[in-house]
Amino acid sequence: MTLRTCFALIAALLLTACGVANNESKDASDSKDGTWTFVDGSGETVTVDHTPKRIIAHAGPAAVLMSYGIKPVGIYGDESVKTDPNLQDVDLDGVTILGEEWGSIDVEKAAGLDPDLIVADWWPAEKAHSGLESGVKAKSKKLAELAPVVGASQGASILELAEGYEKLAASLGADVDDPELAADKKRFEEAKTRFEEATAAKPGLTALAVSPADDLLYVANPKYAPELLDFQSWGLDVINPDSPDKGFPYWENVSWENADKYQPDILLLDSRTFDDSLAKARKQPTWNTIKAAKAEAVVNWPAYWLHSYGHYADALDQLAADIEKADENIGD
Repeated sequence: MTLRTCFALIAALLLTACGVANNESKDASDSKDGTWTFVDGSGETVTVDHTPKRIIAHAGPAAVLMSYGIKPVGIYGDESVKTDPNLQDVDLDGVTILGEEWGSIDVEKAAGLDPDLIVADWWPAEKAHSGLESGVKAKSKKLAELAPVVGASQGASILELAEGYEKLAASLGADVDDPELAADKKRFEEAKTRFEEATAAKPGLTALAVSPADDLLYVANPKYAPELLDFQSWGLDVINPDSPDKGFPYWENVSWENADKYQPDILLLDSRTFDDSLAKARKQPTWNTIKAAKAEAVVNWPAYWLHSYGHYADALDQLAADIEKADENIGD
């Protein structure tokens, strides 16, 4: 089990540009010979002889597809569908659940669904799609033998991820100009503006993204966390750790003895396990050697799960409110 997904158990750049890309996707799916083509997050072009209809998807992409009116026949996730933040208030009636634990997918049940496409995020650091990474059970990886696998990349920005799934939905025949979806984009733009204004008002504010565990304090590396890269580009000084793990560069593994290595003004705590992680952190004698922890300047970090404009709008609005109340002198 990788740390990125383990923590889930205990894890439009320009609208006109979107329009062009969406038209290209539609042209591909409606080509004269009936073939469907999509450029995967890995950069590979996937082509099949028809527009896919029977889709199996990982939880996050599944939620996005359903927001566009495309209901997968099956879903697999890294945790219970009842607790996965992507699937809250999503109607899963008629959808077969193929797994609710990272690395464990019921491929036999999946085969019975006769899928013609599998949709899952592409993770550049691991060079694999969600559910097919190193450490996944060998029998679960056989999912990739059932149908082509495509997905947007967890790369430089959550916006690019959201745009990628908008393009995918358009290529599959969805109406991506639905008024409700347009409202989500508008809310996102408003939240982004509020976030930028909040960070501009506090140029000295520093933040550190963490996920506490019993053995270590895991410090996130923004290079492999697209939402943190967005925050940095929109004015928040998110600290880049100086010694990410060479084998798994999502994190720097900091011993609890050295918990005070970095002194931010606010701590961004992995929202997927917020209460549990905070409880674990508070048991550590050195937690309060971090000045922000002692000051209880700990806020939600929407770590590795955001996929849609709507969810991003909610998360950004909350974080902007937290920044507005933050003290930029705590870490001094």
